Amino acid sequence: MKIVFDKVGQTTKPFHLEEEGVVLDGDLQQKSKHLITLAGEMKGSVEVQCNRCGESFDVALPALLRLTISDQIAEDKDDLDIIEFLDGEIDLSFILQSEINTLKSEYHYCDQCDEDEEAFEMEF
Repeated sequence: MKIVFDKVGQTTKPFHLEEEGVVLDGDLQQKSKHLITLAGEMKGSVEVQCNRCGESFDVALPALLRLTISDQIAEDKDDLDIIEFLDGEIDLSFILQSEINTLKSEYHYCDQCDEDEEAFEMEF
């Protein structure tokens, strides 16, 4: 789902998006001429693998999302949390997919491994 950057105004623009069983409901609102705030909530679950035993399991996702979106290049080191869309369109599918991939890349342990007190051998 793409939204033209210039069509987001001071009034909040609600959106609903679903990918891979994850739903993102939120609002876009213009913060300044070149900045837009995305505030939303991700719901659903994501299938991940246990980093210890390799078994797949689902992680529930009630997660709040707050991002700043810009149509210019962020030149300040304080602007590292800004997502840049330089083609004039905000790609909400890209944002949601990035958040899903970030969750999948984190360390996860299934319930069995999380409760296991046995020492885990690590190779270096």
